[in-house]
Amino acid sequence: MSLQEAKKQAFNLSVSERLTLVNLIIKSLQSELNSKVNHIEEQPSAYISDNLLRDRLGTERTALIDQMRGLLKTDKAAPIDAEVQSMLEERLVESVRFVG
Repeated sequence: MSLQEAKKQAFNLSVSERLTLVNLIIKSLQSELNSKVNHIEEQPSAYISDNLLRDRLGTERTALIDQMRGLLKTDKAAPIDAEVQSMLEERLVESVRFVG
């Protein structure tokens, strides 16, 4: 799926599904950035200044993660189970209408 297609599909998702998607993206970024830092630590001779690069990657990773977490922040309390159930039922009704 191309980025353009993913963007279009994202707008068709419910709030709950989009939050789940953002969470998965954050986890994938954390994993990828962690592997880059680990690679640097395993092969420091391959880099001119691995300490500087490791620090820079760590700083960038932290900034990205903080920025992504900021996107998820809200002034509202987390929905209770009944509210989540209601959201899921609404999404199911929407998808049935879309298919039917």
